[in-house]
Amino acid sequence: MKTAEKTKTNKICSPEEAVKLIRAHDRVFIGLISNTTPLLNRALWARRNELSDITLISGMSLDPSPLLTETCENDPFSLLSMYLGPFERQAIQLKKTHGYTSVHLSEIDKWFSEIGKITVAFLAVSAPDASGMMSFGPSGGSIYRYILETADRVILEINPDMPYVYGSDTLIAAEEADAIVVSEGRMPQIPDIPPSPAMEKISEYINPMVEDGSTIQLGIGGLSTAIGNSLTSKNDLGIFSEMFCSSMMLLMKNGNVTNRSKGFMNGKSVFAFAAGTGELYDFMDHNELLYNVPFPCANDPRNIMKNNRMISINTALALNIYGETAADALGYKQYSAIGGQLDYVRGAQWSKGGKSIIALESSYMKNGKRHSKINFNFPEGTPISTPRSDIEYVVTEYGYANLRDLTIADRARAIIELAHPDFRDELRDKAKHSGIF
Repeated sequence: MKTAEKTKTNKICSPEEAVKLIRAHDRVFIGLISNTTPLLNRALWARRNELSDITLISGMSLDPSPLLTETCENDPFSLLSMYLGPFERQAIQLKKTHGYTSVHLSEIDKWFSEIGKITVAFLAVSAPDASGMMSFGPSGGSIYRYILETADRVILEINPDMPYVYGSDTLIAAEEADAIVVSEGRMPQIPDIPPSPAMEKISEYINPMVEDGSTIQLGIGGLSTAIGNSLTSKNDLGIFSEMFCSSMMLLMKNGNVTNRSKGFMNGKSVFAFAAGTGELYDFMDHNELLYNVPFPCANDPRNIMKNNRMISINTALALNIYGETAADALGYKQYSAIGGQLDYVRGAQWSKGGKSIIALESSYMKNGKRHSKINFNFPEGTPISTPRSDIEYVVTEYGYANLRDLTIADRARAIIELAHPDFRDELRDKAKHSGIF
């Protein structure tokens, strides 16, 4: 039976008809990560010559919508974002933006009520179940209910390819919508990145830190995936994480995850959002072992700490001599968002037997030249993602160090040993010249 026939409502219409609900000065939510509404977004762009003063709100949307990637004379659309992805960055480059606002995801409910104040919600949902209820899919459960608190017009875009995901208040009825469109599109995918030799070495150092019975959180990106994939020798793991990723699926399929020893929300792999391959979405569909919760639940350090032996593993763009991370911006250029890094750094360390780990490759190549990710200072204007007072373990392909409670001099010595050998002498010289040594 076709999706439109299963959705027993007279609210189904064309995208062009649905976006007629938008009017001047509206604040329109257009997507979050894997929950995208490409039909509605393109139909709204088609009205660019009819509208004025439209604020678009999105977070790391995986839809290459012309709303973000194109501009025009008297462009009526400007972006306000709490989490930048590649297409939000394009909007900033096109100068069609109100800007980025930094917020811990544990407090995203306040952001939507005080800053976002959405008037029109484009929400991507799954096909309806037998009772007509539609799921918020892999990412919607993280924020949709906060959006619905302020939106006075709700337009659903049904994606038959979207997994039906169980969780905390993650279903919606047609009666809650003002209009519904039906897509034939596919879910946006993020391919798994093959690990580099440095990533594999980092995984080797981290592996012994994750004991049997640990609860894990992994950040986004190829390094985190490589680390997750290296844990297939572990037993009785639990998952309590901002993101659910392909390596977690592997651990569940392999029997490494039981979720019985967490001590908090046992029996389920708990997460706020998911993005990845088609295999990941297929695994999530009607999977009763997964439980989707809002960011203020998944990212609250007071919840994170309730998990036994909580191990948070996150990455960074760069590290300075104090061990502070730059994870979301370098200089004055914003790349992503603070997200939940500090939430999990703190929550993991408060957990009984827990650890917080920041992992990064020590250097990168650009135009045939090697550059260090571990520097004496960050570029001017770089915001600190995780401060030195919160950093615990740091791991590169050259080893690991527990920086907690070290003196500034001892901390600097430990960090220098984690840097690529080509840059260690320069770091030592700067440390001596500055008086750290």
